[in-house]
Amino acid sequence: MHIEFRHLRTIQAIHKAGGLARAAEMMNITQSALSHQVKGLEDQAGVELFVRRSKPLKLSPAGQRLLKLAEQVLPQVAALQEEFSGLRDGSTGRMHIAIECHACFEWLFPVLEQFRRSFGEVDVDIRPGLAFDALPALLREEVDLVISSDPEEIAGVEFIELFDYQAVFVAASAHPLAQKAYIEAEDFRSETLITYPVERTRLDVFSQLLIPSKVEPAAIRQVELTAVILLLVASNRGVSVLPDWVVREVKYSSDYVTRPLTEKGITRSLFAAIRTEDREKPFMQELLNLASVEARKLQGV
Repeated sequence: MHIEFRHLRTIQAIHKAGGLARAAEMMNITQSALSHQVKGLEDQAGVELFVRRSKPLKLSPAGQRLLKLAEQVLPQVAALQEEFSGLRDGSTGRMHIAIECHACFEWLFPVLEQFRRSFGEVDVDIRPGLAFDALPALLREEVDLVISSDPEEIAGVEFIELFDYQAVFVAASAHPLAQKAYIEAEDFRSETLITYPVERTRLDVFSQLLIPSKVEPAAIRQVELTAVILLLVASNRGVSVLPDWVVREVKYSSDYVTRPLTEKGITRSLFAAIRTEDREKPFMQELLNLASVEARKLQGV
């Protein structure tokens, strides 16, 4: 038996209309064409689908079974059509994000909250577990956007600059290094350095300063949350290096001081890496726009 979607819609329409004439009108076809379709379906099934002499026209037990199938299948088909339509016009989709910048969790959440209000049908997720294999995951379409400060030349991938930031030294006001105008690599040899729990190569203080200078801190303490890092620094349990936008609000606190790294400072850029083919999707453009707006807020612009 070959059942098509139109057969299911026919059974559903006749059941709702209670007769062939009204059902044909609802379906915008002639009554003759509808009768022919019903006869062909009954010939395939080998049973009658309607109780012919009833008014209004009623479904037979076999017809009721077919109606049940229609009520299960047709809503799923309609939902799939709507989903495909959303994918075509860019109102639905997937936005899975991998973050190579640990501090960016705090910056990204306000962006995603605003994004949700405009594109609530887009499936959003953050995939921190892929942080150190993020760009290959982007190419494999396991994630859709990577937040990174290390752009690469990769075919089919674009790195869109979000904002610049300075990596700054943070210490308690009473710390001896607080008296210096700027901090050099050698200053870390006798210090406990408090960092996020990520690989050294992903930390600016190591990649941009300590590794090139071949300097090892006296100790390293890894802490997950920025607020806890600042709490430990304020208690003079160690020093840290954080993006300037993370500590902007505490720069003038009596508990902390911030100092540039090296006389010239260390400036970095943060990028959003996406697949080139996704650049024109409306929800991708919206997320990048919101990220840019939030970035200007962080910089006080």
